[in-house]
Amino acid sequence: MLLTTDFVDYWKTMLIAYRQHVEERAAQGLPPLPLDAEQTAALVELLKNPPAGEGATLVDLLENRIPAGVDQAAYVKAAFLADITKGATLSPLVSPEHAVELLGTMLGGYNVQALVDLLDTSLAEHAVKALSQTILMFDAFHDVAEKMKAGNTHAKALIESWAAGEWFTSRPALAEELRLVVFKVDGETNTDDLSPAQDAWSRPDIPLHGKAMLVNKMADGLQTIEALKQRGLPLAYVGDVVGTGSSRKSAINSVQWHMGNDIPYIPNKRTAGVVLGGKIAPIFFNTAEDSGALPIQCDVSSLKTGDVISVRPYDGKVLDEQGNELASFTLAPLTMPDEVRAGGRIPLIIGRGLTNNARQLLGLPASDLFIQPVAPEDTGKGYTLAQKMVGRACGLPEGKGVRPGTYCEPKITTVGSQDTTGAMTRDELKELACLGFSSDLVMQSFCHTAAYPKPVDIKLQHSLPEFISSRGGVSLRPGDGVIHSWLNRLILPDTVGTGGDSHTRFPIGISFPAVLAW
Repeated sequence: MLLTTDFVDYWKTMLIAYRQHVEERAAQGLPPLPLDAEQTAALVELLKNPPAGEGATLVDLLENRIPAGVDQAAYVKAAFLADITKGATLSPLVSPEHAVELLGTMLGGYNVQALVDLLDTSLAEHAVKALSQTILMFDAFHDVAEKMKAGNTHAKALIESWAAGEWFTSRPALAEELRLVVFKVDGETNTDDLSPAQDAWSRPDIPLHGKAMLVNKMADGLQTIEALKQRGLPLAYVGDVVGTGSSRKSAINSVQWHMGNDIPYIPNKRTAGVVLGGKIAPIFFNTAEDSGALPIQCDVSSLKTGDVISVRPYDGKVLDEQGNELASFTLAPLTMPDEVRAGGRIPLIIGRGLTNNARQLLGLPASDLFIQPVAPEDTGKGYTLAQKMVGRACGLPEGKGVRPGTYCEPKITTVGSQDTTGAMTRDELKELACLGFSSDLVMQSFCHTAAYPKPVDIKLQHSLPEFISSRGGVSLRPGDGVIHSWLNRLILPDTVGTGGDSHTRFPIGISFPAVLAW
């Protein structure tokens, strides 16, 4: 279809405005923000009728600058790509095969149904390749299973790929040796050093918030990091004590932004990175695990900023450039190599479950591909009340509990989220393709920003409630009160709950802060 010059010029204004935004952010040493839904809709129109000379830019924006998961911009992107695959719309820059490939990079959510539908078309082989790397299938797994049972060979090939764990084996294993440059912060680093409370408003913008890391503890910290990067090796964050204080996903986000690796097709977020600490606070350790980092507790007294070291995860050794041992450690938990390979503990849990479901469907035995947690020895003693409560949440027989050190996946009945971490939690849930909560009660409060809100807080107060309520949660209004008080009035005392951070723990029942278990 031919479009008028005025119509094309209308959409080109988006590109002009975006380039101005790129320049403004570059002046601050920042990448541009990901495209929102309105910008993505404009991009789609430009892709259908690209201005001369803009093709490479438009394709790059489509591939790399739109959030994945169930962000509204991802919805627009997935709908456009699905239309390309069905021939409902055309672009001289995006072929149907390329569209399938890009749908496969969107993690899960709005892209999944389009890919599942393609299993019945001439693009089925491309859809199998894309879906074989997608673990956020959830209920769509059953749609693929039904296609397989109906005789669809492509659906069977996909189920077999999941059963073989190809989503996992296609990723690089944790290296035998990691050569790193030390960036050391002497003494204790708490999470407020890594993610200052006064900059809480910027936490969802990971690159911007990363500029606040250590500003209150080391005036030249970020400059030192940039100088060390010129050595051409990855950096290791090293500290005597790391991650104490309030649990903050934003703290590990900042560390990974400065010392981690880009995630293909995911804008403004990084993964991996190594943290060495004489002591790493348990909450920070767990958050690092979830984020795909490699946290290691070891003696760091002989390490100093600028040292080049080799970390041998499987041997449990830290060596200097001459091969002398500087420290030893035991890699824990046992599953850590698999967690790093999968991109984090949460992707490992979800992907491992997908592989197990596929193998059960095919009548295969349990996979030996993954490192299995070792259950602690039964002491023969009784269980504490807390152990019994977790045991009940895991579906164990009444009166049975969970021993310390046991791997388990309890049902989370109650979830609390407060406002200074709510925006980050929302973004994590989008990437996990969450369209509905399975917990009985999910509550969002605005108790931190109600009294003296900044403009960004007011924006969040207007946008976050709809996100929560549309997924079956409950959103309090600014001024309704503190999250702890509400949860203590509503939760059941024999159940397990969690919160977006340590501020949302509660004394009734059992609560595990800083775990995304929605």
